[in-house]
Amino acid sequence: MPEFKRDKERPWYKYWPRHIPHSLDYPNVPAWWLLERSIEKYGDKDAVIFIDYKDMTEISRLTYSELYKNCVALSVSLRKLGINQGDKVATVLPNSPEMITTYYGALMAGATLVPNDQFAKGAELGKTFTTSGVKLVVVSDFMLSDVKETCREAGVEIVAASAGYEIEDIPHDIYRFEELIKDEKQPLSDFTIDPKEDVAVIIYTGGTTGEPKGAMLTHRNIVANTIQYARWYDFEPGAEISVCVIPMSHSGGMSGVMNVPLYSAATLLVMQRANPPLLGKVVEKYRATRLFGVPTLCAAILNSKESYKCDFSSLKACRTGAAPLPVQIKEAFDKMVGKEVLVEAYGITETSPLAVANPIDRPKPGSIGLPLTDTDVRIVDITTGKEVALGEEGELWIRGPQVMKGYLNKPEETNKSLTDGWFHSGDIARMDDEGYIYIVDRLKDFINASGFKIWPREVEETLYQYPGVKLAAVIGVPDTYRGETVKAFLVPKDDVKKPLDVNDIQAFCREKLSSFKVPKIIELRSELPLSSAGKILRRALKDEERAKLEST
Repeated sequence: MPEFKRDKERPWYKYWPRHIPHSLDYPNVPAWWLLERSIEKYGDKDAVIFIDYKDMTEISRLTYSELYKNCVALSVSLRKLGINQGDKVATVLPNSPEMITTYYGALMAGATLVPNDQFAKGAELGKTFTTSGVKLVVVSDFMLSDVKETCREAGVEIVAASAGYEIEDIPHDIYRFEELIKDEKQPLSDFTIDPKEDVAVIIYTGGTTGEPKGAMLTHRNIVANTIQYARWYDFEPGAEISVCVIPMSHSGGMSGVMNVPLYSAATLLVMQRANPPLLGKVVEKYRATRLFGVPTLCAAILNSKESYKCDFSSLKACRTGAAPLPVQIKEAFDKMVGKEVLVEAYGITETSPLAVANPIDRPKPGSIGLPLTDTDVRIVDITTGKEVALGEEGELWIRGPQVMKGYLNKPEETNKSLTDGWFHSGDIARMDDEGYIYIVDRLKDFINASGFKIWPREVEETLYQYPGVKLAAVIGVPDTYRGETVKAFLVPKDDVKKPLDVNDIQAFCREKLSSFKVPKIIELRSELPLSSAGKILRRALKDEERAKLEST
């Protein structure tokens, strides 16, 4: 395929954000530099304010100097416990000072971090521990008993636990986290990191096939994407206050609510999990400037009456990702804040994660925006592999310094997903004549009804326009006549005065969609299955439908 050689082949450059150049310099440094760089100038500044998500009380505070000291101390302790360069250190932690300290402390020890969701357990954890060869795991106190058994079965040699929130006593064979960071130590200097080759983090993702794979992100991947991200959203060094509720164990949280704010010497308002009715109060009390999340979190904030009593005016541009942002949610959120702040972006684990984002001064509702600095994209025909014309649909391919090294121990999967540095996203997209990109849907999620190709996202966006709909998910279900038919799952808003009318919803859809796209089946629910990052799990809904068929 031809390479991009001239600006005219990148139509997005005509509408480029005014505050950043087309290319940036990325220092050839290890990923812990993102934290280390702030110590000299901002050492006495609050780095982390740990807030109880249930009642907003402050649990603890750490300055940048204190946080860095803890990371260095942990790195030395890990080496004393037998962790050597390239060894794998896993976490099963919520957002917390321990999560941040383990992330950077493991990297400073030369290890590779393998983060896991705070509630992961059993077979899910066992698979990541064994396939990546985890040697040590840091776990929260409330998950200790579950994870300890998994560690025994998976052959994990060392377990450390954070204490002080749920339990008083930790078994004698478990290391106490606070003991590992107790003494002040000097940074290690007996090894060298090759940022372009050495893997900093392995994050497991379903990828395009649904089979979990470990995406290997190098130190350079993480440093480059952090700088791309911070510059795009115009983070002001030393002046930002960021609400941190999306999981740092996922790629979006690792970047958006941990690495980028720390790189920018922000104050991180860290909460173990989201509590939507309280988030407005947190923003108002601390005059937060950033609240990065996902569409379901924004919808939950909007659905809380408490939110409308709060002052959100301190917020600057707030990114939402992980799932499509319905236009209605964006408009309602901006109206509540009193100005345009919510901008959609696109990132996937394999791109560290951010690759495409709306300019903060010229966002387009419904679009994921423009490619980031030093990032190229192509829209490729899913059959021929050739680039399609502007406006046509195809698979989104991405190339840039943030694209992963590959999948751990899966050379065939790596070769299928990477072509000459271009990552095949598995997402169907189109690009308009200004370079803005629109995601149509996941390649594997399309519904084939009587030969017609239906993308769930288009139907979901229509359903969100119907008054009273809080959440919508669309899947294809087996149909003896059509092969597949469209089924929608809807959650009504809490303040809906009368039940949603299925017939009226279908009539509403017929006015806006071709007849074959209108949901033939609509199921009303009180909730939908969500990932810990707040993404609606279509796959779980498909599994439910499959189980129903198998039981009949």
